[in-house]
Amino acid sequence: MKDFDAARAELIKQLGAEIRDKRVLAAMAHIPREQFVPTESRHLAYEDGPLPIGWEQTISQPFIIAIMTEALELKGNEKVLEVGTGSGYQTAIIAELAAKVISVERVPALAEIARKTLDTLGYKNIELHPAEETLGWQTGAPYDAIIVTAAAPEIPEDLLAQLIIGGRMVIPVGPRYSQELYKITRKKDKNQVQTLGGCRFVALIGKGAWQN
Repeated sequence: MKDFDAARAELIKQLGAEIRDKRVLAAMAHIPREQFVPTESRHLAYEDGPLPIGWEQTISQPFIIAIMTEALELKGNEKVLEVGTGSGYQTAIIAELAAKVISVERVPALAEIARKTLDTLGYKNIELHPAEETLGWQTGAPYDAIIVTAAAPEIPEDLLAQLIIGGRMVIPVGPRYSQELYKITRKKDKNQVQTLGGCRFVALIGKGAWQN
């Protein structure tokens, strides 16, 4: 059997060359990524690349996950919205770094698998909900930070409206097969938009994004 602990430590060492937030690295060092991927892919859990998780969805590359998480600037007392639970790996990382995570997922089978994994690992500060037609989870708004793990054709206004003034949203934006990763800080007047680099994510489905 592959030594997951050693492989995880090696991955974190690699990520540490570019990721400066020690809390992000510590969270990723603590979480068993192999439990969030299908059994047949577990030997690849600590390769720095995306992996399929079924239903035409993926678990993102660890480096991209680290960049996105670092950009949220979490200190520990935040309420965070995650759009796209997927396997629950990103959810777990945020749960280590924030007070509360509300996560939505449009694939019921994936949401159920994620719930079981997160429950097994003992997380108590996570709410999982089925995705609605309107992006996000308006019932829980406003949020200190929002992370979107699927790509939108443009920055969704419905999500920005769920963010506090001064809050950060990290989201891939662009055409279906090639996007830019954006960090948007909501301001009273003009929002601040920072580009974090190129990426490729599955499509975000819903009102204000792709329709199918």
